[in-house]
Amino acid sequence: MNLRTVLGLILIALAAAAGWWAGSRRGAPATAATSDRRILYYQSSMHPWIKSDQPGKCTICGMDLAPVFEGESGFTATSDVVTLNSNSITVSHVQTVPVVRQPVVRTVRLAGVVDDDDSRHRILSAYVEGRMERWWINVDGAEVEAGQPLGEIFSPTLLAGIREYLALVRGGPGSEPLRAAAAFRLVQMGLLPEQIEQLPGTFGDTKLLVEIRSPVAGTVVERDVFAGQTVMAGQRLLELADFSTMWLQLEAYEDDLAWLRPGQRVVITSPSLPGRIFTNAIAYIDPNLNLATRSTRVRVEIPNPLVETPNGPERLLRHRILAQGRVRTESAPVLTVPRSAVLNAGQPKVFVEVSNGTYQPRTVTLGRVGDTDVEVVSGLSEDERVVSQGALLLDGQAQLNSLSQTYAPLPALVVGGTLPAWDASENSKVRAFLKELDALRESLSQDSVAGFNAAAPRVHSLAMGLADVLSREPAQVARGQELVRLSHLETATDLESARKQFHPLSEWAVQLGRQLRARPEFVDLKLYECPMTQRAFPGAPARATWMQLTAPIRNPYFGAEMLDCGTEVRP
Repeated sequence: MNLRTVLGLILIALAAAAGWWAGSRRGAPATAATSDRRILYYQSSMHPWIKSDQPGKCTICGMDLAPVFEGESGFTATSDVVTLNSNSITVSHVQTVPVVRQPVVRTVRLAGVVDDDDSRHRILSAYVEGRMERWWINVDGAEVEAGQPLGEIFSPTLLAGIREYLALVRGGPGSEPLRAAAAFRLVQMGLLPEQIEQLPGTFGDTKLLVEIRSPVAGTVVERDVFAGQTVMAGQRLLELADFSTMWLQLEAYEDDLAWLRPGQRVVITSPSLPGRIFTNAIAYIDPNLNLATRSTRVRVEIPNPLVETPNGPERLLRHRILAQGRVRTESAPVLTVPRSAVLNAGQPKVFVEVSNGTYQPRTVTLGRVGDTDVEVVSGLSEDERVVSQGALLLDGQAQLNSLSQTYAPLPALVVGGTLPAWDASENSKVRAFLKELDALRESLSQDSVAGFNAAAPRVHSLAMGLADVLSREPAQVARGQELVRLSHLETATDLESARKQFHPLSEWAVQLGRQLRARPEFVDLKLYECPMTQRAFPGAPARATWMQLTAPIRNPYFGAEMLDCGTEVRP
């Protein structure tokens, strides 16, 4: 090996050693700095509102939580944006649909009474005083023809007029003017013109009773005078109505009027005629509203034919029966979303899909509400996608996100700690939550899954208010966050799933109740314990405690099976 080669190898070795020394000098301070930095908390990069003081997994996406060191701000995101991974979307059944332009279809359902045509309703009154001797029509509801004899009346005034008329008839040709005047007076006394023409051949000198004939064809609605009763001029004798065409008078309220107009087709049914369907158009809408009910009448005319029955011919539709009308209407094409997409707690809002798996609430202005869709006046544009199923779940998550970002990260859940002093307004929030939680517990003691599902959203809403009260004390913020999480109750399909969800929320409330009972305003809270709850739901503990506002004991874990199972827990 020559000198040149030896020198080259030495230079290479020296360069390598220098490089190693420089690298070690650079790396040593960095390692020391890293080891000296304090970890503030751990945070999900995908869901920044998920934070913890311990390493772990994101409760939404399952990713490892990343450490956030002192001096770093961590990950940030808009508090109302909710992001779900594909598994969460599948499990929570979140579905989206596009905003489309289409008619809003509304089925207006109305109820009313089948009445007669009041333009053909007739009251038959006595034209002269007398005594009603007999009726040929002895039942209400009888069908009569025009000119048909209805009964006979004895009236001296009417008899005198008839005898005068008959005398003038026999008087010869010169008595025509007087005879016409006498006939006119008989018309004024209630006789029909054709009845007057028949008097010379039908009314003898010894006859005392005069027939009362029906002036129109129709149905006898009601008789007001009985045989042998004395009547005065103008007194009501009976009531006649034409039932050949009936008027269905439907009650329409103010919010229905925007959808109704004359000429629309109405499908009519009545409980007195099961299986029968009638159809006709709206004939008239009364412009006058009833001030008490804020409704008006919608009239539909229905032909009412005679049908054969064992009792003889009768009208198909009876007078004043109840009926329902159904009108299918639709608007001009407008922007619409499904009704299930709208959350209408105060200001209406929907959740818009910003990107795949990311949703953001948006306030909208609504117009007409249809059977399945609702008109959107402003706030959305065509072809945007909105959440049609699962919007309530996203709203709860958005509120939780907002709460999580409002407060700084704190240590793990604080079960104990000192509760702050509360004013009357804050005490009312606490009592409101306890009252609704007690209603949830009562629904389980009654074995009512429907009652549990109805109370669950209200419990969560009031839990948000209680969490806000707790958060006034920094040491209780994590406790409030835990309450918000536990109060997210899913719709239960059976009692076991309902009781399984109730249990952790109840245990949380019991810990709070133990502290509240030390205060005079909450001293009446009751705590009960059941020593055999392992059969209540899969994975249930051997014993469980719950809180009640009042006695007696009502066990939510067994309901009617063992309603009074348990003992009161004393302080």
